[in-house]
Amino acid sequence: MKLAAAAALALTVSTPALAAGSLPATVVPILYDIAVTPNAQAMTFSGSETVQIDVKATTPTITLNAADLAIASARFDGKAVPFALDKDKQQLVLTLPAAAAVGRHSVAFSWTGKINQSAAGLFAIDYTNQDGSKARMLATQFEAPDARRFAPMWDEPAFKAKFRLRAIAPGGQLAFSNMPAASVAKQADGTQLYTFAETPVMSSYLLYLGMGDLERKTVQAGNVEIGVITRRGVVNQGDYALAEAKRLLPYYNSYFGQPYPLPKLDMVAGPGSSQFFGAMENWGAIFYFEPELLFDPKRATESGRQRIFTVVAHEMAHQWFGDLVTMRWWDDLWLNEGFASWMENKSAADLNPSWKAEAAAVSTDREAAMGIDATAATHPIIRKIETVDQIGEAFDGITYSKGQAVIGMLESTLGPDVFRDGIRRYMAKYKFGNTVTDQLWAELSAAAGKPVAEIAHGYTLQGGVPLVTMTSARCTGGTTVATLAQGRFGLDEASKAPQTWQVPLVVATVGGGETRAVVSGPSTNVTVKGCGTLLLNKGKGSYTRVLYDQAGHDGIVRDYTRLPLDDRLGTLADDYALAAGGYQDLSRYFAVMGQVGANADPLEWSLVSARLSRLNGLFDGTPLSAPLRARTLATLSPVLQRIGATARADESPLVGNLREALVGELGDLGDPEVLRLARGYVAKLASDPTAIPPSIRQPILATFATNATAADWETLLRLTQAETNPVAKNRFVSLLGYAKDDALATRALALLKTDTFTAPQRAALLRAISGEHPDMAFDWAVANRALVESFIEDSSKAGFIVGLGGGSVDPGMPAKINAFAETLPETSRGPARRTVSGIAVRTAAAERLRPAVQTWLGTGK
Repeated sequence: MKLAAAAALALTVSTPALAAGSLPATVVPILYDIAVTPNAQAMTFSGSETVQIDVKATTPTITLNAADLAIASARFDGKAVPFALDKDKQQLVLTLPAAAAVGRHSVAFSWTGKINQSAAGLFAIDYTNQDGSKARMLATQFEAPDARRFAPMWDEPAFKAKFRLRAIAPGGQLAFSNMPAASVAKQADGTQLYTFAETPVMSSYLLYLGMGDLERKTVQAGNVEIGVITRRGVVNQGDYALAEAKRLLPYYNSYFGQPYPLPKLDMVAGPGSSQFFGAMENWGAIFYFEPELLFDPKRATESGRQRIFTVVAHEMAHQWFGDLVTMRWWDDLWLNEGFASWMENKSAADLNPSWKAEAAAVSTDREAAMGIDATAATHPIIRKIETVDQIGEAFDGITYSKGQAVIGMLESTLGPDVFRDGIRRYMAKYKFGNTVTDQLWAELSAAAGKPVAEIAHGYTLQGGVPLVTMTSARCTGGTTVATLAQGRFGLDEASKAPQTWQVPLVVATVGGGETRAVVSGPSTNVTVKGCGTLLLNKGKGSYTRVLYDQAGHDGIVRDYTRLPLDDRLGTLADDYALAAGGYQDLSRYFAVMGQVGANADPLEWSLVSARLSRLNGLFDGTPLSAPLRARTLATLSPVLQRIGATARADESPLVGNLREALVGELGDLGDPEVLRLARGYVAKLASDPTAIPPSIRQPILATFATNATAADWETLLRLTQAETNPVAKNRFVSLLGYAKDDALATRALALLKTDTFTAPQRAALLRAISGEHPDMAFDWAVANRALVESFIEDSSKAGFIVGLGGGSVDPGMPAKINAFAETLPETSRGPARRTVSGIAVRTAAAERLRPAVQTWLGTGK
């Protein structure tokens, strides 16, 4: 699963608690034969199934999962048996007339269920066709515990089985699942009976069914048919994803050493949205929301095109790491998500080298992981999951981004060939099975001929970020001996509690030699050839912050332009973070930033822009706000002028990304030229919906919306109401919440009490309002809790409202968030704790950084 960009923080599920791995292992499913008949108009469905089971030990009862289903009948070996549905445990228990003997048996059920408006179980996506007519698509979303809302199942990842699925679809509609349709039979009432081929053994959360008035386009990659499925009229926008999937399939076949095992691989585009995910790796039928899959050249930015590749690469990597080999229980979710996140960048680096994906990850994914990991909100990558609530919480930045960074560190430490050999061993040994993390370490160790777990356990079994400090360095006879101390980097007191790691590190001298070392214990001496500037964590392959003594940092500043790109980015990121944590003064960051020249790599300027944006956010509404805004505009405006506000045909994709970032940041700060540009372009939209150049469409719209006057906001509302493209409409809905003006935010909130927008659109609008008005959004949501909970997904209920207040600078907000959390079950309070922790970290950082910012601005105290 690929988390939505706007929901990268931890999530939680507000359904009742369920003990981890609680289903008895005495009965296991072998083959499900499921038939469903959806009624999309009534938003209900009926179903029946027969499950072939294997009874491992005599048992008087059979327990499996079911939720939100009205069970009509239950049978064991063809005979009706009494049953009970425990709604709190989401379990269905059959009581047998006599204990079932060891061996093969069958259970059968019939039931009715509901089609949901949000992405859980079987759900509907409502949209408007290009001709203005209304349409409804059906899809399923089962990760993590929602297959049980579709059919009674052993809905835990270790209970792998085969699936046969039949579904009734309206005449003329397309239905699709994990496997190709074996037959499509027209029924007497004009409907169609789709019978899909039997799947390989797989976990229940990977089952998929979709249907609607849709189109399918295919390409062939070896013996696998790759398809894209969309609403009518936009299937050609899937061409880019199809072409990239065709490149990725042989790449993955080779990397994993196991051929993709299904006959087809569909990529399904849904014209909706979710509060917590953008795509889901259903085996052979990957589901995406449209912006993550379809490339509209009239509206999509360069970064949007690159994101399509990385999301497709992420989900396709899951077809092996997650689908073919699956974690045994959600404790090891990172095996799925961390690896897929790493693989999206690995494949991008190999197949699209101009993107510099591995360098970009240093300043984005690595920083995202450390930003959470260096606070009281951290947790081990491998965490104990005991409730449904905790399953949802596991889908967070630690699982994804830290998992990705740790895997990258191990590849860097072992070497790419040895690492790949270990992955191939793992895939070959455990295909179609379930694993825990230590089984991966065992195969990597076998490939490397040395223990991997000794290093890996420190990063996966405890939270926190290592800190390697250079305490001294001396050079004699052309060789430098550096003394390195190990500590812990944290942004608050809780995250600074002492811990130790074995930190693999590359240490180099600029223009000299390099050596690999493992920093363990309180102090380690490292010897490296050369007497030049010492560079710690060269390549930034290790998951650690590095802190130099003054002489060492002076050398880094002096030789900054001689450093490799990864190290320039890593130094900028480390220096800012170390200042935010109180380890050094922010003047060190400004000294390094001063070395970023006019012709620096676009990734450097993108990182500088991001950090200046963060500083502006920290001091918004304070006396430093105006001078900091002016200094930021003076720093970044010339960069935009150099690269131009419109794209050139021969420019690097990274220049396009930088342009988006600069237009967005300058526009947010009210740069007059960017604002003039935005108002001019938006004025043309009424007659030409694609008037804005696609390279800057998103930041231009954001600039217009953020700085909107009352008349501007009315213009946005008219554009929203007139838009028929569902993706563009979703974007316009969110833009209505961007305005900095309080009165316009109040008007946007009023729209939430109408039926103007769909449930996902209203959730997106409220979240957008919280960007500029966190206090207003949070207070409104608490006052209108029942309404808000009616349009947000179950998976987001405990985290959504508290997250609205996360940007507040009101000293009273933490108490309000904690008070709200008291109304939730204890197992659902994790997001509140993380939000309060984030507020505290931001407040402390502002205090630490203020003196250096004042000095940089020349404002004094």
